[in-house]
Formats: sequence, structure tokens, C-alpha cells
Amino acid sequence: MTERIKVSEAVGRTLAHLGAAHVFGVVGSGNFHVTNALLAAGVGFTATRHEMGAACMADAYARATGRVAVVSVHQGCGFTNALTGVGEAAKCRTPVLVVAGDTPPTQKMSNFWIDQDSAARSVGAVAERIHAAETAVADAARAFSTALLLRRTVVLSLPIDLQEQMVDFSEADVPELLERIPPAASPDGVRRLARLLADAERPVIVGGRGAWGAVAELRRLAEASGALLTTSAAGRGLFAGDEWHLDVMGGFSTDGAAELISRSDLVVAFGASLNRWTTRSGSLLRGARVVQVDDTPEAIGFHRPVDLGVLGDSAAVAAAVAAELAELAPDGRRGYRTAETGHAVRASRHWSEQPFEDRGGDGLVDPRALTNALDAMLPMDRVVVPDGGNFNAYPAMLFRVPDHLGYCVPLAFQSIGLALASGIGAGVALPGRMPVVGVGDGGMMMSLVELDTAVRLGLGMVVVVYNDSAYGAEVHHFEHETDRLGIVEFPETDIAAIARGFGCEALTVRAVEDLEPVRAWLSGPRDRPLVIDAKIAAFPSWVLAHTFDGE
Repeated sequence: MTERIKVSEAVGRTLAHLGAAHVFGVVGSGNFHVTNALLAAGVGFTATRHEMGAACMADAYARATGRVAVVSVHQGCGFTNALTGVGEAAKCRTPVLVVAGDTPPTQKMSNFWIDQDSAARSVGAVAERIHAAETAVADAARAFSTALLLRRTVVLSLPIDLQEQMVDFSEADVPELLERIPPAASPDGVRRLARLLADAERPVIVGGRGAWGAVAELRRLAEASGALLTTSAAGRGLFAGDEWHLDVMGGFSTDGAAELISRSDLVVAFGASLNRWTTRSGSLLRGARVVQVDDTPEAIGFHRPVDLGVLGDSAAVAAAVAAELAELAPDGRRGYRTAETGHAVRASRHWSEQPFEDRGGDGLVDPRALTNALDAMLPMDRVVVPDGGNFNAYPAMLFRVPDHLGYCVPLAFQSIGLALASGIGAGVALPGRMPVVGVGDGGMMMSLVELDTAVRLGLGMVVVVYNDSAYGAEVHHFEHETDRLGIVEFPETDIAAIARGFGCEALTVRAVEDLEPVRAWLSGPRDRPLVIDAKIAAFPSWVLAHTFDGE
């Protein structure tokens, strides 16, 4: 049935019809009607306190579900408030659709006027817009299709003058989404990769975000080739439970895991970018031939040269190579899977099992002891979300994860202050899991308004604030150059009291023994967040050396 409705409603109904999963946003006059149209069509909505929080929540939601999450913002300042979160999503190729009101070019005297298309492109997003009432449905469908099928973050600008125009609308006229068929590798690429694996003595297979749908195929290929398994940070948890997996490759690796990877003679990356973080600026690959498998041509060799690039879907390539390898080595290969290596893998897999000298005391808790204690207390059915900063390796690596859905790392933009909102988005996407957010006091103070959102949602999340009263990375990076560190140090802040003001449960921790109230919260209804203001002993983390490398 055809109806005569406003363009704003037609756009909202089109996006809902195509499968918009959830809307996160801050509503103003420029996005009021399109947001209500999405809600009226049955799409869930979370009102956030800041537009950047909305973008981070949508990013985390889309990562967890693979569906298109929508960010709804006002034109101009509402959109620019969201840009850091939009940039994070764009760098991760997360299928997020930002629906933004837009000031028409005929109204450049408006306070809200900016060139939104240029702003979107500047952070790596795809700029789309509603061009006319007659094309509104097709324009909205094109933007949604780009987000979903090409895994891109798209900004759809909706001029306010067009929103009020009338258009004939019928759901039957909404263009159908095209089917995306994963690309298969060329026979030559399959043969060459199989031969490399057949000849390798110490192969390692790396899974990244692009290998989320290929876990079974990669485990079979690793078994057939005798390869060890590891992941990029974005793929952490992919191989949890496999006796030959090393957890994460790169700056978050244990010393033993890094040593095993650095001794490899062949590293094959599936859906992983092999950036400087994953490779420790190339040091982990110096003795190995390197193969990169990816379904995006421009990703292959982007961060570093490779010996072989194979274009194709990770699962399809892994299955084809395993079949080819079975012909080359019908009895299988031992490869790197020796008894000696197995012992080393088990001994070096988890940071939580590595010895350390406790540096706590004088009213400050060692962040490693703190995190290990919480890791043992909190249920494993979790999603761990670390923020950026000197402290970040503690939550990023000491908290174990159950699988790849149990880890969300919003660090592609290397910003701080994104984890709290990302944890909320992950919690909305995965209601059966407990979000465990690790954030520094600097990032927390930037983003704490979203505690209100978590309280309104009744979200039983745990927020661990690693509080050293400073921008710790800068302190430890520059302390050997100058004693003028006052510009990155702050007076002690009672973050627990602030959190209680928002309606959270909260406690201050200065020693591991102070964590005992966590047990009472865990045994209760868990209907509001628990914020732990941990006053930590401050010292450089083991990833600090990589933070400023190459900058």
C-alpha cells in the first residue's frame, strides 16, 4: 500500500525495513522525526548522554552482532560531537550507519552549517546523503547497503529542508539488498599457500577480526599443518579452548608467546592487518615468510610487505588450503606441534599465570594483582572492553575471555575515553554477558556521563578505573626528560563518589582485600553498574614501549 508521508519518515521506515538493528543517539530538532520513524517501525532505541557515546555504543553493538547499528544525531555540532567514535568505527570497518540532520547549503549563515560530507570523509567514513524527495528511499537504501555489504561506516546526511517534503512511500518499493557472496581464492593462491605450509617447520596462523567466521576451518588447517594459533588484538578469543593457541600476538603477548612466534618460519594471517601493534613493529616476523589472506584487496600489504597475498574469504581459503594440503601431506604434519613446544605454549598462554613482583603498598594496589583477583571473581560469561592508556594492558590481557565475542577493543583510533560507552553497546548487544570495562581515570573523566545511560538501562556491568591521578602514558614517557609533569598530573579524585551520584554501586580499592564487596554485588540482582575506583601503584606497563614507537 502506498502512503503519502514526509521524507524523514520514509527514510526511517526504509532503514527499519532493511534491517537496522538498534539506534543509539542524542535527539535534537534535526533528527527528531527520522528517529521516531525508526522507533515506530520497531527498531530499539538507546538515548545516550553524548553523541560520541552513541557512536561508540553503535560500533560495539555492530561488532558483536554483525548487523547495522544506527547512530542518530543532530546536524552540525551533534555530528561533530560523534566524530571520534565515528572515526573508531570507520577504522575498524564496522557496519555503522550515522543518520545526521544536515543544514542545506542555502543556509550557510546557520550556526549549524558545516561541510558534513568532508568531515565524514576526513575520519574514513563514507559520505552519503538524501539528494531529493524523489530519491530518498533509494538514497537511504544505498547507504544501508554500503554499510552492511561493504562493512563500512556510512554517514547519511538528511537535509532539514528535504525532511519536510512529502513523498509516496511503499515498502514494496524499497530496493532489496544484494546477496554478498564471499570471494574464493584462486587455485594458484591455494596451491602456493598449501606448499608453503607443507614445507614450513614452525608455522603460525594468525586470526584477526576478518576471521570471525572461520574458526572451525582455521583450526582444521592448523591441525593439518602443525601450526600454532594466535590472534591479533581484534581477534582475541577466536581460538580459546584450543590447546595450541597462544592468545594474542603482538604488544599484548606474554614473553613466552612472543618468543614462540618470533621463532616461526612461516606466519599466515587470516583477516588480520599485521600492523605495528600485532607484529611489534615487525620484530616478530623477522625470521619468517609472511602470507596475508584477506577479502579486501587494499588490506593486503598495507602495513608491511608480504611474501604472498591471497585474496579471498578466510573460511573459504582455509578450507581449500586444508584440502590441498591433504594431498601434499596425506599423513598430516607435526610442524611446530612438538612436545617441547606444547609445554611452552601452556606455560606462556595467559598473562594471569605469569609471575610478577607485587608493587602494591602504602595505600596503592598493584594493577596486576587487582586484575588477577577480579578475573577470578567475575563470571567468565563476559565481554572485556579495555580503554587506551598506560594501564590498558592490565584489563586487555589479564582478564581472560571465553571467545571472540567476549572481547571488544576500541583502540583503532588510539583514543582514550571510548571504552565505557563501548561496554554499554556490547552489553545491549549481548544481554547474557557481563561487560567488564577497564579504563584509566583520564578516560573515565572524559566519558563518565554515560554512567547515566548504563544506570537507566539497568546494566549489570563492572567498570574498573585504574586511577593513577594522571595521564599515565605521558608521565612515564616523559619522566626521563623532565620533571615538569604537572600538566599531565591531577589531584586525587573520588570517582566512586561520582559514580554513586549517577546511581551506581561503587567502592574504592587500595588493596586486593578491599575487593570483598564485589562478591556481595555479584550475589545480588546486578541491576546497576559496579564502579571500582582502584588507586593503583603507577609504573610503566610492558606495552608502553610500543605506544610511541614510530610516532
